[in-house]
Amino acid sequence: MPKNQGTNDNLLLNIACNIIIPTLILINLSDDNYLGIRFAIVTALAFPVFYGLKDFIKIKKLNIFSAIGVASIILTGGISLLELNPIYIAIKEAAIPAVLGLATLLSLKTKFPLVKTFLFNEKIMQVSKISNIVEINGSKAKLEAYLANSSWIVALSFFVSSLLNYVLAVTIITSQPGTIEFNEQLGKMTALSFPVIAVPAMLVLMGALIYLFRGIKKLTGLKLEEIIKNKDSHQEG
Repeated sequence: MPKNQGTNDNLLLNIACNIIIPTLILINLSDDNYLGIRFAIVTALAFPVFYGLKDFIKIKKLNIFSAIGVASIILTGGISLLELNPIYIAIKEAAIPAVLGLATLLSLKTKFPLVKTFLFNEKIMQVSKISNIVEINGSKAKLEAYLANSSWIVALSFFVSSLLNYVLAVTIITSQPGTIEFNEQLGKMTALSFPVIAVPAMLVLMGALIYLFRGIKKLTGLKLEEIIKNKDSHQEG
């Protein structure tokens, strides 16, 4: 199978398990003639949970974002099944990206800023080559400044996501858990989460990446294709 086809298949499976299938189940199968309110929630949320677990088993390494995603889904299920006030859904939706944003900024005070996990890593860029060049030409401090600024932009993407999560949740989820209306609204929120939340957050994240690329080009004189990690550079490494 060509590599890009496998990537496309993984993306489609990701979207199907995390958005499409849960949405369809919550909206169409919550009636007592089908799965019922509680079992529809359990079934719908099982798909993203099992997808996250499958990802963990496949790579045999804990992905912090997958772990947070699974924890978020379990919290949603808990709030729904315990029939708590729906405002807790909004608080939970806002809290997780907000915590990630704060963690990104706080990590700047450590030896391992999270921006190096998000952007400046060997999977995306030729970090060793870039580091060697800035070490030689004495611009290491300037690179660190670009990384710090990128961290602020990444944190901004999380804060944008936090705000949009909260607004979306309080706007859509107006019914009490334990009702068909709540399930349908939860399904609608799940469906809208990608275009309303993920896309704007990804645009901000892309802005951080573009900013960092331009900074590295300025400091090293490398072309974009010499900065980005690709198959040829991987073979050379």
